[in-house]
Amino acid sequence: MIVTLRIRRTNEAEQVFDPIRKKWVVFTEEEKVRQFFILHLINELKIPASHISVERKITLNGLTKRYDIVVYKEAKPWMVVECKAPHIPLTQEVLEQAERYNLTLNAEIIGVTNGVEQRFFKVGSDTD
Repeated sequence: MIVTLRIRRTNEAEQVFDPIRKKWVVFTEEEKVRQFFILHLINELKIPASHISVERKITLNGLTKRYDIVVYKEAKPWMVVECKAPHIPLTQEVLEQAERYNLTLNAEIIGVTNGVEQRFFKVGSDTD
């Protein structure tokens, strides 16, 4: 089954139905990137929606943070993705944000995307 975008306009804003969170959210520029990436994961990479987590809280150094997307494989975080709006460049700082989330998640792959550009990295392992 192909998942498609469901968009509606309310008096306040344009909204999109998030198939992972199963709720309507404001369709901001960053949300567009997040939703198109989710569609890519489900429709192109054939990752089951049940293996994708979106906008969940994690604790990092005593602070509550919220990651964009985590893909699970065998019930463990496999990939963490930080989404930015298209006008936000994918700088070292953006990559470091995803790396910080991964200190808690321990995913095998970290990535950043702004919908225009994507960068994904396999996390190295220590072999001491």
